[in-house]
Amino acid sequence: MNYKRKKVFYEMDNKKEFLATEPIGKLLFRLSIPTVVAQLINMLYNIVDRIYIGHMPGDGSMALTGVGVCMPLIMLVAAFAALVSSGGAPRASIFMGEKDIKSAEKTLGNCFSLQIVVSVILTAVLLNWNKDLLLAFGASENTIGYATDYMSIYAIGTLFVQMTLGMNTFITAQGFTTVSMVSVIIGAVCNIVLDPIFIFGFQMGVKGAALATIISQMLSCVWIISFLCGKKTQLKIRKENLKLRADIILPCIALGTAAFVMQSSESVISVCFNSSLLKYGGDIAVGAMTIMTSVMQFAMLPLQGIAQGAQPITSYNFGAKRADRVKKTFRLLLITCLTYSIALWAAVMIAPQMFVKIFTSDTSLAQFAAPMLRIYLGGLGLFGIQIACQMTFTSLGKAANSIVVAVVRKFVLLLPLIYIMPSLLADKTQAVYMAEPVADIIAVTFTAILFTFQFKKALKEITEV
Repeated sequence: MNYKRKKVFYEMDNKKEFLATEPIGKLLFRLSIPTVVAQLINMLYNIVDRIYIGHMPGDGSMALTGVGVCMPLIMLVAAFAALVSSGGAPRASIFMGEKDIKSAEKTLGNCFSLQIVVSVILTAVLLNWNKDLLLAFGASENTIGYATDYMSIYAIGTLFVQMTLGMNTFITAQGFTTVSMVSVIIGAVCNIVLDPIFIFGFQMGVKGAALATIISQMLSCVWIISFLCGKKTQLKIRKENLKLRADIILPCIALGTAAFVMQSSESVISVCFNSSLLKYGGDIAVGAMTIMTSVMQFAMLPLQGIAQGAQPITSYNFGAKRADRVKKTFRLLLITCLTYSIALWAAVMIAPQMFVKIFTSDTSLAQFAAPMLRIYLGGLGLFGIQIACQMTFTSLGKAANSIVVAVVRKFVLLLPLIYIMPSLLADKTQAVYMAEPVADIIAVTFTAILFTFQFKKALKEITEV
């Protein structure tokens, strides 16, 4: 048994040594390109429903608004996946850097089991109370029918969504970014193909969009679990590691809390935005918000893809006590993220109509949404700093810092500003949208200051050992 364990360590050392030896720029490019491509495809996965629905003849704008109201619930499903995987995957990478493969596989197995438990609970909640939740989240009499049609079917596929989002992170954490990219491609291509068939061909409308989504997620889920149980993976799902243990799963949840807060707060914020906009601007303002959050994904998902590509490099070298490589990885990550966020901000400022028209052919909605988009994404140019710092905190296993950054941006700043800004400006609908850039600029400043001190402290910890 000892011989087999030593052999595994030796093989793992050879397979993962590239994270400790290859040039950082080459590594980040190698690992980030597949994750960015995966996130871009995932972006299509998430917004293709809205694109098709928004162009439905007759009631497209109302249907788009109804599906937009479902987004807080969909974000919550993703947030619970992140609660487990965003803490578990970095811990698994750190264990691999320390050559502790047994602990890494225990982490994988426990996270797998917890994802199943969480999925069952979420499915029951969504099936029983989706209408009440949707009405509370900003649905009106005009849009609740579309919202419940979509959510009732989407809820059935919660298990597939959870497992796809959660377990794919462990594939990326091992450095198999191409495999994780293929996982997303499988679902995205299926969704793009099935959407028009179900929506228009079978005339199922929003129900067809939801059905296409869960079938696509199921296919991705099968691919991911097959890989993690197969011969090519370095960390394997093993039966003996599936029993939940507090000493294994609680540290994962603690570290993943930042990502959970970040994503679940998006759900809470979305509810607050929708309810305020419905009050001040009606259904058209809520519909415009659906477009704006979709455009925001053009920024968030690629940035997260870049950061996910950097995560195995940072976590592995932090575990291996290579402070110089951790520092170089962050520097390159920051430059890359900031360059992208500034470029996208410039594109939105110059041509907001181009982004709006992707999602709707309704002239009145497009004319309303375009100028509001400029306001809503006014702070986007600095967001590369936020993502680079927050994801590096997570990669280093610094759960408390990640949580603080997430909480300050969403709950301390944005949530109150949604209600404060309308009392300060004459145009109350515009004021609600303005809460986002004001919060973003303040949050980035806070994050940058905190990270400067904590990153130096983290590097000092491993250089003095």
